[in-house]
Amino acid sequence: MLGAEILGLDLSLPVNSADFARIHQAFLDHRVLVFREQRITPEQQIAFSRRFGELQIHVLKQFLLAGHPEIFIISNIVENGRPIGLGDAGKLWHSDLSYKEIPSMGAMLYARILPEEGGDTLFADQQLAYESLPEALRKAVEGRRAVHSYTAHYEDEVFKGIRRPTLTTAQLEEVKEVVHPVVRTHPETGRKGLFVNENFTTRILDIPEDESRRLLAELYAHSIRPEFTYRHRWQENDLLFWDNRALIHLATGCPNHLPRRMHRTTIQGDAPF
Repeated sequence: MLGAEILGLDLSLPVNSADFARIHQAFLDHRVLVFREQRITPEQQIAFSRRFGELQIHVLKQFLLAGHPEIFIISNIVENGRPIGLGDAGKLWHSDLSYKEIPSMGAMLYARILPEEGGDTLFADQQLAYESLPEALRKAVEGRRAVHSYTAHYEDEVFKGIRRPTLTTAQLEEVKEVVHPVVRTHPETGRKGLFVNENFTTRILDIPEDESRRLLAELYAHSIRPEFTYRHRWQENDLLFWDNRALIHLATGCPNHLPRRMHRTTIQGDAPF
């Protein structure tokens, strides 16, 4: 089953090894974990995230929390004429940092300020999507590789009047194109899943361009069928933890005049195979 709630656990306190093992297993079993009623500091979010691995620092350094670069701010709030975070994050289906040679294992997103309406996050299980592929489509993509690029839709991502900042030369150096398998094997469970997404995947290699576009369109449409998805309706002080090796997700957005602020930590994974 996609998604599980964990209740009665206070992440402001150290998590013992037995509870951590149960959390880790639940993460593998359900791919999305919801920790309710958490009142944690940035230091505590970082410390818990680090239990799962090394943390990755986002390329948009201007949106990192001061003194805590491990935390990336996702927000539509503007202070003194400047956005405090990325306002249009996740409006296309994606797996976090699939554009890196070593993509994200998982991400933790903590609700600091929630809008009065909107702001839901959708998740789609790419292992179930792969397992239910029509045989012809499965054969067409088996063994294929695809290119991922952070800048694939960067310039045209405008969400309710918010335009992303221009990337510097140094930032562009951090996000060069990478190649990953179209179907990846989960390193902990061994399950196969689709590993392409409309935000960052640009083309499938070694086939004609028109065939690549057609295959990707078919995969995208199949990968977000309702039976594969979970809609998270945020509650105050929720902390979400999801598996980027097995899922793609989408931010549904909210009215721009309603403030929203989320803190994300991103855990490094390993090279897809």
